Amino acid sequence: MTDDHSIAIALDEFPGPVIAYTVEDGVPRITALNDASTSVFESISSGKPVATIFDQFNVVSSTGSEEPVKHLIHSDPVGIYLDGIGEEGPFFARIIIADDDSGYLVFSDLTECLDIAETPAIDQVSSVISHDLRNPLDVAKAHLRAARETGDAEHFDAVADAHDRMEQIIRDVLTITRDQTAVDPSENVSIESAAKDAWQSVDTDHAALNIREELPTATADADRLQRLFENLFRNAIEHGSDIDDRLRKSEQETDSGGEVVVSIGRLEDGFYVADDGQGIPSEEQSQVFDPGYSTRDGGTGLGLAIVDRIVAAHGWELTLMTATNGGARFEIRF
Repeated sequence: MTDDHSIAIALDEFPGPVIAYTVEDGVPRITALNDASTSVFESISSGKPVATIFDQFNVVSSTGSEEPVKHLIHSDPVGIYLDGIGEEGPFFARIIIADDDSGYLVFSDLTECLDIAETPAIDQVSSVISHDLRNPLDVAKAHLRAARETGDAEHFDAVADAHDRMEQIIRDVLTITRDQTAVDPSENVSIESAAKDAWQSVDTDHAALNIREELPTATADADRLQRLFENLFRNAIEHGSDIDDRLRKSEQETDSGGEVVVSIGRLEDGFYVADDGQGIPSEEQSQVFDPGYSTRDGGTGLGLAIVDRIVAAHGWELTLMTATNGGARFEIRF
């Protein structure tokens, strides 16, 4: 009884319909559901087959190769598209696997999303949602299971890190799809202050910041400018964090202690951000600002696309080049 009550509380934290299910004798049955589910779907309750929900829609298709019910039985983490239920929906439901015989169906109302024709790089963004978000989710589930079995607190830290990663992915996806790069400039924003604030909000345990000289002020949106720096810093750190993959000279390793060094300097009409990592090959430099383009396993490919849009929204110019030490150098001119 306690377990069912705990599940109900957790499910009701979701704004949209969510159900928990278990496969019994080859039939996926509802074991718990939230209030949003009962308000959207008719005649469903704990113990009824999940197919009771699917039968209410005119169109039901999965992103896999089988019927949705079969994917539930086989514990396949696929998506399900549902349409044609009165004035509700359409919906996209994601199968979240808990163990071999149970899991969750999380429904998203697609009417709350932009029309596909208005959504930039929909294929790339869909790939981020379906693939990149699944990776930290699987990591969190694995460590949560291990924590329950061993009681080892370090597994909870891993779960927290995975959740932070998911939050960042969701934030980037929403920024791109909802065009949240519009700016509200104010006078005399300190470039240095924005950079330092951004550095504090990024995981920089294996990195060092070098502000080479006094930086200018600019007419800018302070929040968007900080976001710009966050994404540039994160890009430098994530692509330069593996020492074995970095083309660093031995004396650079000695000076920096194996850290990625990110430098910010003043230009005559702007500023630059450079790192001492492995850089971006010239043949890829024209593509790195495209939403979804990434050369890093697990990368969303949205960070630099957001940088590009923030720069454009300010009416500035962004240039990517190779730094003298072989790293990446981003020049931003007002």
